Parts: sequence; C-alpha cells; structure tokens
Amino acid sequence: MSGATNFKDTFPKLLLLNAAERGGRAAIREKDLGIWQTWTWEQVLDEVRALALGLGKLGLEKGDTVAVIGNNRPRLYWSMCAAQSLGAVPVPVYQDSVAEETAFVLEHAAVKVAIVENQEQVDKLLSISERLPSLTHIIYDEERGLKGYDHTRLKSFAEVQEIGRAGDLRASAVWWENQVAQTKGSDLAVILYTSGTTGHPKGVMLTFDNVIVTANNANAYDNLGEKEEVMAYLPMAWVGDHIFSYGQSYCSGYCVNCPESPETVNEDRREIGTTYAFAPPRIYENLLTLSMVRMEDASPLRYKVFHYFIRHARKWGEKILNRESVPPHARLIYWLGDVVVYAPLRNRYGFSRVRVAYTAGEAIGPEIFRYYRSLGVNLKQLYGQTEASVYITAQPDGEIHAESVGKPNYEVEIRLADNGEVLYRSPGVFAGYYKDPEKTAEAKTADGWVHSGDAGFLDPKNGHLRIIDRAKDVGRLNDGTLFAPKYIENKLKFYPNIREAVAFGDRRNFVTVMLNIDLVAVGSWAERNNVTYASYQDLAAHPRVYEMLATHVDEVNRSLAADLPMAGAQVRRFLILHKELDADDGELTRTMKVRRGFIGDRYASLVQALYDGSQAVDISTEVTFEDGRKGIISGHVAIRDMAVYPAEVPVGEAA
Repeated sequence: MSGATNFKDTFPKLLLLNAAERGGRAAIREKDLGIWQTWTWEQVLDEVRALALGLGKLGLEKGDTVAVIGNNRPRLYWSMCAAQSLGAVPVPVYQDSVAEETAFVLEHAAVKVAIVENQEQVDKLLSISERLPSLTHIIYDEERGLKGYDHTRLKSFAEVQEIGRAGDLRASAVWWENQVAQTKGSDLAVILYTSGTTGHPKGVMLTFDNVIVTANNANAYDNLGEKEEVMAYLPMAWVGDHIFSYGQSYCSGYCVNCPESPETVNEDRREIGTTYAFAPPRIYENLLTLSMVRMEDASPLRYKVFHYFIRHARKWGEKILNRESVPPHARLIYWLGDVVVYAPLRNRYGFSRVRVAYTAGEAIGPEIFRYYRSLGVNLKQLYGQTEASVYITAQPDGEIHAESVGKPNYEVEIRLADNGEVLYRSPGVFAGYYKDPEKTAEAKTADGWVHSGDAGFLDPKNGHLRIIDRAKDVGRLNDGTLFAPKYIENKLKFYPNIREAVAFGDRRNFVTVMLNIDLVAVGSWAERNNVTYASYQDLAAHPRVYEMLATHVDEVNRSLAADLPMAGAQVRRFLILHKELDADDGELTRTMKVRRGFIGDRYASLVQALYDGSQAVDISTEVTFEDGRKGIISGHVAIRDMAVYPAEVPVGEAA
C-alpha cells in the first residue's frame, strides 16, 4: 500500500482517523491493582493531544528526539504518538539496560526529553545526567518515591498534560491538528537501536511509510482487524513490539493490553483472551519447561494420562488439524485428549482464543514448534529484522514447516548472494543508521537491497526460506565439515534442562559447547532426586547434573550423525558454566541473543581447556548486579568428553 492516502500516512493522523471512525472502541487497556482499565480511541486522542500540547509548551520541536523508557504502559505508547505529532522522533530504550548502555543511546541520539515509567528509571538518568547536556526534561509516569526529588527538570506525566490543557483548549486543539497535518509519510517516525550482538548498538531510522506500509501488509497477510486482542509485554525498544503493539494497532484499530507486571503476563493473557500473539522462542520454551516440571510432581495417574495424550498429539495432532486423512481411532483419541489435556494446556498458556501466533528472533527448536501446533495453537514462524520493519518472510496458513521461516511477505523481494547470504528489499527497508552513513552503506545498497547478515537458502520443494545461521558464524572444521553453531545450539536447547548453549568449532579439529542449566527445571529435578545445593554454581557443578546433561548431548550427537552435512560436527567435549549468561555482563543482548564472540573472549581460558585436553579448570568472573555494583563469581568447572557416532548414510546412497 505504498500509495496510502495522506490522512493515513502517519500515526498521529491515524489516531485522528480511529477516533473519528471507531471512537467508542477499546484502544488500549492496562491492568492496575487487579482491575483492567480501558481507554477508547476517543480517550486516547484526548490523552495524546494534552501531552503533545504540554511537550510543545516545554519546548519540544520538530526534529528533537524523545527517549521512552519503561515497561509496556499506555502512557509510554501515548508518548510516542505525542512526540510524532510535533515532528519529534521517539527513541525507545530497553528498560533493563544498565546506566552505561542507556547513556550511550541517549547521548548518541542527543535526546532532549525522556519520558520514563518510574523512580528506577529516573534514578538511572540522574546518575548519567552529566553525560547528557541536551536533556532538558525527565517526565515520569509513576509518582511513587519521587516527591522529595529536585523537580527543576522533573515533571510528572499528569503535570505535563495539565500544562497542555491550560489556556484556550479549542485554539490549542486547532494548533495541534495543524501540527499533525504537517507530518508526512516520508518523515522519520522512530529510531530503534539494534541489540548490539557485535558491539555498540546502531540506531535504525524508520519512516512512517516504512512502518505503516509494513503494518498494513502484515494485517492483510493474516486477516487481522479491529476485533483482535493483543498482549503488549515485550520490550518497547524492540522492533517487534513497535510493530505489533503500536504500528499494527493504529493501522487496524485493534486493542492492545498492558499486563500488570512482567510476572503476571500469562495470567493476564488468559484473562484477556489474546487472539493475535507473538513471543520469541525463549517464551515458548519456558512455558513448555514449566509444564513439564509441574507434571513431574503430578500423581502417577495424571502423569501417565498427560504423557499418553502428548505422545498422541505429537504423532497425529498436526495431521488432524490440517484435515489430513488419519485413522478414525486416532481422531477420536485426539478429541478426547483435547477435552482432558490440550484445551486445559491452551488455557493455561493463555492461547485458548489465539487465531494467529508467531515466533521469531532466532530459530525455535522443531520439537518445541511441533508441540504447540499439535495442541491446536496456530503457531507460525516469521523472519525479520529491525532494518526491515520486522517482516521479511512469514508462513502462510496451510504451509507450516518447522525447518523454514516461510515465504516473502507482501511487497518483499529476496535474493541470495554467492556466499549464501540473504538479501532483501521492501517498502519497510530502513532509511539508514542514525549518524552512521558508513555502516548504512555497508548494509544497504544504492538500489535498496539490504544485507541481512544471515546465511540461508530457498527450499526448491516449496519456495520457503531456510536460515542456517548468521553468515559470519557459519564456518568449517579443519577437516572441511560444515559448522553451523546455532543449529547445534538449538538442538541442545530443546531439552528443558538446558537454558543456553554456546558452540565453538570454526577452524578447529572438533566441536565443543558451553552450557547453562535452566535453574527452574534442574532445581525441580534436584528436589525430587534429593540433590542438595546452595547456589547456581553448586548445582551446575554437581556430578549428577553433568551425567544428566551428558545424556542430552549424546542424543544430539546421535541426531547429528543422521544429518550428513553436519555429521562431522558432533560435540566432542562440553562444560557447564559456573554462572548464567547475563545481558548485564554483556554476554547476551537485550533481546537475549548470545554474543558468541564476546563469550569466546571473556571465557578464553575455558575455551582453551575445552581443546587442550584439560579435565577441569578454575575460573573467576566479574559480574554486574542489578544496582550496577560489581562482584566476582568463582568456580571449579569440569569438562566432560563425549562419544561420537559414524555418519548414518541413507539406504540407497551407500557406496
């Protein structure tokens, strides 16, 4: 819809349109003290207009940047639209970023106003204020704990709205609508900073045309309309939330729901009855892990019934849901299983009303993907990037394959470079990296093709894109065997006991991995098996935990032996890290992606031990606590050797 009419080409204009056409419909909700508070589109218009007028009186002008920091809250979403209505540019920041990371983004973006959730974020900004000479005001949503602060630069959200509502409101409203009328689709709509897997994050500049055309295409792709219910719980600084909880909502008119807290998301999602859902693989993995952990404590009868029907769903569920021919008894047992197990599970996950559910961000384990689909959840995969305004490919209904990420979305073109790198071009392609023309030129060609950095291929059988790994991470062992670390890591992470895996092997003689245990799953196992421990380090180093994870690694090696291109990349040695990988320590990005190069450097002594034959190594690691203080975690890390298996040549291909 590149030819969108001019009254639909910016979000402030769409707000005016929604207020006029569906003013009484729910636009956004927030659960506060156990009660859902609802705002209609007419009410959202009033809130946004008052805030924008107040910001204008505080000196916010066209071209200024506005930081938005906090959990998913209606006022923070309104802040983005209010800023955009004045020609300013919102810059969402990860709410859990440490002070140094926050300072980099605000300093780089020359932020003039910061709109934050609460005292925690105010304190963080005040601690770095000397690095932010352009910052004139900090506006906060929650007033608790801030009464005694110096309010020279501090103002509450309500106070700014009162400033906006003061004076001749009718004349102010006319002035504001004139400001909105001056916004246009080619204007810069938002700056979203990348997760920074290889260094400092880059500011991705997206125009209104980028986001709105992409949002409209996504709504059309899955037939999403104004009656959808969406849960907003992912970081506002992440492009996925910006599209799902902001862009697509304003374009279709559907309602966005903000949970009471990050800890209540599952309960709140179940109450609302989400119809359109999105979550990265880690969320689906965690839900499955918690289910399996709970069933370990169930009575013997419930345990047997649960696993009987789960096995049946894995075998027949997708075929039945895809209306394929299956034996009548299999269909009958599945129906009974839906009454006893599948429907209660969907309800527990908050997926009872879901029509479309997506996962993206990184590859999801095929077994986990099939588990949800076998339960009757229409879970699909998409492939996207911040630089594409999310959507590059998506899986059409009826063409769902666990190993692929779908076909090019509407108006998206894909081609493969000679080295297998995926390139794409679409109306959603970003305008450039903020203040970084050199990086922009590296990523984006003059004719609009973007280097994704991912290696993949188009499946000749169905035209679906399959992503192997990051192009820079795909390598070779010294004997020439293909080494795709993410492929191996995802196989390991299928097991609920393994939270994270980091594989090494490029230009080496064999593959090794570092593992993180899942404290919930392994802790529950330890309790049932009388394994005592005092800390994560104790549990991770326990010999019986090593034995348990060794069985998982062995099963992965057996599966790799049956995968000819990867058969030589079986895991020869592994260790369990003495600490959890943490974004605050730079080991993960804020979107929970492994920074493999950083980890290799940080734990160089462990990598060396994996390859020099050592059976154990002592290590001390500096860690960053939530309040910014530093500490040291020490551990004695054992290393386990694993058996490898001959490649299984398919029948008919043997020499």
